[in-house]
Amino acid sequence: MLLTLDVGNSQIFAGVYDGEELKTTFRRTSSIRASSDEFGTFFRTTLRENGVDPEMIDMAGICSVVPDAVHSLRSCFRKYFHFEPFLLQPGAKTGLKIRYRNPLEVGADKIANAIGALIRFPGRNLLIVDFGTATTLCAVTKEKEYLGGIITPGINISMAALESKTARLPTVEIVRPSEILGRSTVESIQSGLYYGTLAAVRSLAASVEKEHFAKAPPIVVGTGAFGRLFEEEDLFDEFVPELPLIGLRRAVELSQSEMKR
Repeated sequence: MLLTLDVGNSQIFAGVYDGEELKTTFRRTSSIRASSDEFGTFFRTTLRENGVDPEMIDMAGICSVVPDAVHSLRSCFRKYFHFEPFLLQPGAKTGLKIRYRNPLEVGADKIANAIGALIRFPGRNLLIVDFGTATTLCAVTKEKEYLGGIITPGINISMAALESKTARLPTVEIVRPSEILGRSTVESIQSGLYYGTLAAVRSLAASVEKEHFAKAPPIVVGTGAFGRLFEEEDLFDEFVPELPLIGLRRAVELSQSEMKR
């Protein structure tokens, strides 16, 4: 079995694959740094609680935007699972043609999303919207060209900025408001966070489609921890929460095939 880990700035999103079947998923905060022993005991315990025997895990794939976590995770798998995990990083075989000026700058999470979307929607142009710590949009062509992306503050970062940079605005729960005009300070903040993010993503997606996909409109794919908030807004064609895990599984397969040659 394969354990896939999407390590973001706020959370680690994990999934267990048995072949192509995703058996289970779980999350852990990544804002608190953990040692290899803490990771090891967490993974083994959580796998058991989800009905997976830790001894059946024979490989792990990691995509991480948190460099500090990589060393502990690698040490965790060496000690508690007895193998060297795969790390999605520059130089890994992905099948993508990166059109960044410096391809090394593209985040591993964006690469995993792009691979996953190409597997899920083969032969289609793609616009991937990831609602995580940052809200990002990435454009990928049906020819597997990663054209580039857009990075904006995520909805949680925006809330934290309001709370920390103002004297009287409180921290609020991030929810979908029932109407656009708030009738209290809390409701007004919630409306601004939600509808501000919605308006920004709509406008940016329309601009990318006009500039790069005028002749063949893309499939708009949503993913990320806050993506479900926007499922009712007709913002994307499909919401795929496990998108980076799908891409990471494929990257591990490509790496193993390359090693066998």
